[in-house]
Amino acid sequence: MHGGAGTILKEHMTSEKEKGYRSALETALKAGEKILEKGGSASDAVTEAVASMEDSELFNAGKGSVFTNNEDHELEASIMDGKTLNAGAICSVKHIKNPIKLSRVIMDDPEFVFLAGEGAEEYAEKKGFSLVSNDYFFSEFRYNQLKSIKNEGSMKLDHDSDKKFGTVGAVAIDKYGTIAGATSTGGLTNKKYGRIGDSPVIGSGVYADNETCAISCTGYGEFFLRAVTAYDIAATMKYKNVSLQKAADEVIIEKMTRFGGEGGVIGIDSSGNIVFSFNSEGMYRGMVKEGEEIKTMIYKDN
Repeated sequence: MHGGAGTILKEHMTSEKEKGYRSALETALKAGEKILEKGGSASDAVTEAVASMEDSELFNAGKGSVFTNNEDHELEASIMDGKTLNAGAICSVKHIKNPIKLSRVIMDDPEFVFLAGEGAEEYAEKKGFSLVSNDYFFSEFRYNQLKSIKNEGSMKLDHDSDKKFGTVGAVAIDKYGTIAGATSTGGLTNKKYGRIGDSPVIGSGVYADNETCAISCTGYGEFFLRAVTAYDIAATMKYKNVSLQKAADEVIIEKMTRFGGEGGVIGIDSSGNIVFSFNSEGMYRGMVKEGEEIKTMIYKDN
């Protein structure tokens, strides 16, 4: 799983903040691991892991989402199952506490893949979701971020400079050999005009296919949208017959760097091989395998 990639430098991090991030990552990993230990599906595991991060103010998703230019919050999320290739996605929602949980419900509905805005929220209510006030997502830190750049007219990644927060995502494999991926975000600070990033777009911000891999992306969405990044990694594996690590590095370290896109991905294949590939200074990330200790990492080296 990941909690965002960007300019994350050890010299800018206090021991207290680092401990907080690692603790939040570990909590999310445990939430997903618990599902798998009980024989649950990879899709349910990634849903619970991502929902845990959505409930934390430390990440730009759910509770910790950044502000739009209109001084509110618009959330996005997606999920995909590698066995069925079913997927669920939402964007431009303002009152869904855990966007990934709504995406999970949509994934199981044969009528839909992608719902947006008020329509998605109407659907959520019909499915038994309780809507929350947009104020639920408020945090002083995020509001100060908006005020610092609002008059510039620009949109910014939430982790520019020493701002070390980000999009969240998870990938998993269950005991049946099925893989799944999920991604959730609050988007860019000061975004306008209903801007949508890669996170809810199947193939760009998330992808899963048992024949290849499950991928969740984080970074500047416009680049990942243009490059169809998540699917490109799966296609590179399939058509070049290379490993997940090689495919991910080719797309993220080589292609995206030439393209000017900053960010990273997490991935898992049907053999349980896990990869983290990013071209930024750091990426909040962690992993757990059956019979092994949980590992959390933040910087390039650890």
